[in-house]
Amino acid sequence: QVQLVESGGGLVQAGGSLRLSCVASGLTFSSHAMGWFRQIPGKEREFVAAISVNAGTTDYADSVKDRFTISRDNAWNTVYLHMNSLKLGDTAVYYCAAKAVNSYSYYDALRSSYGYWGQGTQVTVSS
Repeated sequence: QVQLVESGGGLVQAGGSLRLSCVASGLTFSSHAMGWFRQIPGKEREFVAAISVNAGTTDYADSVKDRFTISRDNAWNTVYLHMNSLKLGDTAVYYCAAKAVNSYSYYDALRSSYGYWGQGTQVTVSS
């Protein structure tokens, strides 16, 4: 059974930093591109960042570019989201997602492409 378990969320002041982690089990991590998405109540889940299997390719939403960094450790089946200079607008539930791929360099920003999802972790940025 595939499981993606996020952690690291919490309450942080604007301008602060957090690091989210997502540990995957039940799948071959090195055959999956990974992504982070976020959602606030009443809105669609939106793309935040994605990373290829070999971590050689990454992509970011414009709203987080230059503030967030996605990384992965294939030895530990873990993907990270390093979030700096957090803003009030970053408040959301953050989800990690996995997509089976055939290419080490493939990544995807399309929510519907991902087959596996975690349960989410809440990030709240206060003023």
